[in-house]
Amino acid sequence: MTQKNPTLGVIYALTAAILFGINASTTKVIITSGITPEQVVFFRSLSAGLIALTWVLFTNPKSMKVPARLIPRLLLLGVVGVGMLQWTYSQAVYYLPIGVALLIEYTAVLWVPIIALLIFKEKVGKQIWLGAALVLIGLSVVANIWDSELNAIGVLFGFAAAASLTTHFLTGERVQRYLPTNVTMAYGMSIATLFFLPFSDLGSLSPEILGASVDLGGNLAGTVVPLWVGLIFMGVFGSFAPMALIYLALRNLSATLVGVVATAETVLAALFALWWLGETISGTQSLGGIVVIAGILLAQTARKQKAVKVVD
Repeated sequence: MTQKNPTLGVIYALTAAILFGINASTTKVIITSGITPEQVVFFRSLSAGLIALTWVLFTNPKSMKVPARLIPRLLLLGVVGVGMLQWTYSQAVYYLPIGVALLIEYTAVLWVPIIALLIFKEKVGKQIWLGAALVLIGLSVVANIWDSELNAIGVLFGFAAAASLTTHFLTGERVQRYLPTNVTMAYGMSIATLFFLPFSDLGSLSPEILGASVDLGGNLAGTVVPLWVGLIFMGVFGSFAPMALIYLALRNLSATLVGVVATAETVLAALFALWWLGETISGTQSLGGIVVIAGILLAQTARKQKAVKVVD
């Protein structure tokens, strides 16, 4: 049995949060350059899927054979928990300030224990209801519901991302009880890639377009990179690497602690958006965001999970 290293687990989870935080601004810049959200999902999933598949083939190719009973779960994970999650997330950060989009998406941490209680009959601490109240109050302040200027479509995509992330958490957790991390990632990313292929309009992406320069904008205006470099960066450092780090963190920390550390993405994404893109939110919205995060942390610690076997 592998010796757990809590300090290393925190480092893994925090590094993942940093990479996810950077990816929010990266995604916004790439979509603003003219790439569609569907194409973003395709390239993110393709890059991460190829890396995960290579990882499997070089370590234990026989592990790609999975029981038939897991196929529906893998399809749900790939289509909704990976593909739709990346699509709705990309749309949310395009229409909304990044910090607000991430706050809405991370309400998934609240829905996971509630669904686990209502559907799977898992034990959940009473603090879940206080967490729910804090999240709703905080989101009301963030959205300025009394005088909202937030894009309604963006808000809808934010909650759709929360629903997809909830599916990702619940399905991914259960699939990994039977499959190794790299196999789960390989199937999830590959399914998302195939699902979004018909919607990606790849014929419109000529070599000239992929090689075109993209201005990073905001405080980095004047700095340009080829579009293909941005797409690869998104796939490797905005998808595969942070997901792999989260799974590595779960081998050294409880799911609750990993979730608590991962919540830092909401703050880090907002800070990167401020530094890079110059996006700001009001002091009142910042206060609401703090209340949301407090509610999310309470919700994350409410779930009382049973110990499960980790498959290597």
